[in-house]
Amino acid sequence: MRTSVKLPLAVMAAGAAGLGWSLAEARAYTLRRFTVPVLPAGSSPLRVLCLSDLHLVPSQTKKLEWVRGLAALEPDLVVSTGDNLAHLEAVPAVLKAHEHLLKLPGVFVLGSNDYYAPKPKNPARYLLPYGGKKRIHGTRLPTQDLVEGFSEGGWLNLNNRREHLKVNDLTLEFVGVDDPHIKKDRYSEVAGQADPSASLTIGVAHAPYLRVLDAMTADGAGLILAGHTHGGQLCVPGYGALTTNCDLDRKRAKGVSRYPGDGTDPTDAWMHVSAGLGTSPYTPVRFACRPEATLLTLVPAV
Repeated sequence: MRTSVKLPLAVMAAGAAGLGWSLAEARAYTLRRFTVPVLPAGSSPLRVLCLSDLHLVPSQTKKLEWVRGLAALEPDLVVSTGDNLAHLEAVPAVLKAHEHLLKLPGVFVLGSNDYYAPKPKNPARYLLPYGGKKRIHGTRLPTQDLVEGFSEGGWLNLNNRREHLKVNDLTLEFVGVDDPHIKKDRYSEVAGQADPSASLTIGVAHAPYLRVLDAMTADGAGLILAGHTHGGQLCVPGYGALTTNCDLDRKRAKGVSRYPGDGTDPTDAWMHVSAGLGTSPYTPVRFACRPEATLLTLVPAV
């Protein structure tokens, strides 16, 4: 009898400990650093700060101040891959978080949560195959206010756009799409071979769906930046992400990798997928997957 009582208690204690850890981990903001050999020979290094998936609620002052502090890194370029909002009144807080970063060269795309507020959902839905899930949208958010705030700060809007930006001694070409997760991507409007006069062509999207990655690499993008996956959010130590919430394989749920292959083909692009800085306010947990921003140092290819 004693054994039968102790076992449920032990399971409950382990569950409570896991929940407590995952709540704390969701606030353990981390800066990741990677070096990516993707620039032309003779180029000076370029430091790129990648931000994604803030899912900011105005009351989240710790997250807001942590993002503000990233300006001290003095990156050469900031790339935001969307899902900044998680509340109807979050735009002022997001702009405050980015206040100093907006003084630097930057580009951005939007995610679904920049259009629609989160709604309560069964957390188990996140583990279902992405193709079988019906999208559940919340209240429409003031997306245009966010776009105007970033644009007035000087950042380039890359939603279904192709743009050039001079950063230091480099001419960068960007090709971006609006969020593929809610099928707002219109790559046909920006399709075309990479500009041979540019130092590097960079593809930017919120959700790394294969149709977008394939199109960007086919057109010659040397680097692709994305977010959306939350790195899996709830991961298994030693195994990694259980899902990417899109059709990207789970081994590339976060970090730097090559696409579409492993880099043995010289035409394979470099890709960085951010695990992001936030969560839905209705599932404020992470496990074995700390929230992150990333500083990529781009250097000449060997």
